[in-house]
Amino acid sequence: MTKYISSIQNTLVKNTVLLKEKSKARKKQGFFVLEGVRELTLAIKANYKIEQLLFYTKLISFEEVDKLVTNDVELIEISKDVFQKLALRNTTEGIIAIVKNREFSLENMHLKNNPLILVAEAPEKPGNIGALLRTADAANVDAVIIANPKTDLFNPNIIRSSVGCIFTNNIGIGSTSEIISYLKKHRINLFAAALHEDSEIYIQQDFTKATAIIVGTEATGLSNTWMQQAKKIIIPMQGEIDSLNVSVSAAILIFEAKRQRKFA
Repeated sequence: MTKYISSIQNTLVKNTVLLKEKSKARKKQGFFVLEGVRELTLAIKANYKIEQLLFYTKLISFEEVDKLVTNDVELIEISKDVFQKLALRNTTEGIIAIVKNREFSLENMHLKNNPLILVAEAPEKPGNIGALLRTADAANVDAVIIANPKTDLFNPNIIRSSVGCIFTNNIGIGSTSEIISYLKKHRINLFAAALHEDSEIYIQQDFTKATAIIVGTEATGLSNTWMQQAKKIIIPMQGEIDSLNVSVSAAILIFEAKRQRKFA
C-alpha cells in the first residue's frame, strides 16, 4: 500500500527540505533531491539509485509514476501543501525523488581515444555550472572536469539549470593540481581561455588531437597554475567589453573543436 503524507511537519518532509537546502546534509546522508520527469528519467538511465519517489496526483497519476520506476522504489503520495513545500518550481510535473549520491572522482572517469574535455575551475554560480553541463551534453564532449568546486553538483539549482545534464555527462572533480596531473598522464593538450597579452586566437589552434579546454570564472579568471601549464587562447572581442559569460565562452570554444573534428 502506498504511503500518504499530508503534513509539512512530517519527518520525511522536513528531511527532504534539509537535503534540498543544505550541501552538508546531502554529503552527510549521501542523498539529494531531484524534481521533474525528464530529470528522473535521465537519472534512471544513468543508473542512479532512486530511494523514494514522492508524487502529487493532481499533476501526475499513480499509473504514470508506476511506469517510471522499478518495484524497489518506495512510492509516497503527497498533498498539495507538501508538494508546494518541497517543489523548487511549479513545473516539476508532481515528481520529487530522493536519490543516492555518486562520487565524481577522476579515477572513475573513462576516456576514449583522442578525447575532448571541458574543464571549469572554481565555478560557483549554479546557473553557470548548469549551462556548462548543458553545453557539454549538446556537444557530446567526452568528459567534464570541475576543479576546486565551490558548491556540490547535487545542488537542486544546478540540476534544474542543467535540465538533468548532470546525469548525461562523464564528470570528474579534483583540485587544479590533481587535474593537471591527470590530464598530463593521459597526454591531453591543454588550452586555457585567458585574457592575456600572449593569448592566441582560438580559431588558429588545432583541437583535433586530445584536447582539454579550460575556463575560469568571470570575476577572477584562471589561476596562475593553469596559465603556466596550458596554452593560452582568446575569443576576440569587438565591442566595448572584454569578456563573455563563462558558459558562452565555453560553448564557442567547444563547438569550434567539434567543427574541427567534423562533429565526430
